[in-house]
Amino acid sequence: MSTYRTVVVGTDGSESSLRAVERAGALAGACGATLVVACAYLPAEADDRELSRAQDVLGDEAYQVMGSSPAEETVRTATDRATSAGAGQVKPVAVAGSPVEVLLDVVRREQADLLVVGNRGLNGIKGRLLGSVPADATRRSGCDVLVVHTTG
Repeated sequence: MSTYRTVVVGTDGSESSLRAVERAGALAGACGATLVVACAYLPAEADDRELSRAQDVLGDEAYQVMGSSPAEETVRTATDRATSAGAGQVKPVAVAGSPVEVLLDVVRREQADLLVVGNRGLNGIKGRLLGSVPADATRRSGCDVLVVHTTG
């Protein structure tokens, strides 16, 4: 079995997603792989109705998915956690778009051979608005997917 060369992990800044980042960091470090830490966000110039809907649904958590500045801070924090967990080379990326589309695009662009996601999807209305990242990414990915148990 060949070792992984490029690992992509998604984060939204939640503690649950940062547990997946730590696991991906440890794995990337053990394999000598490059770790790409990706965070999706809604662009500031997105349709006003889309932004308003996200703010209404997400409330105080809307900051996690809107605008590049929060996303860039999220990947900086995640990079620190991944490095502490053992990752050698870490590449942070913040990309405008929906979480699953961004992750799959980053996997293709970076020619990754492993995608790491946490098992915790967003509950209730948030999940219906943003979709289940673990389920969609696992179903649609062209590379191996590691679903990390990040709850409990």
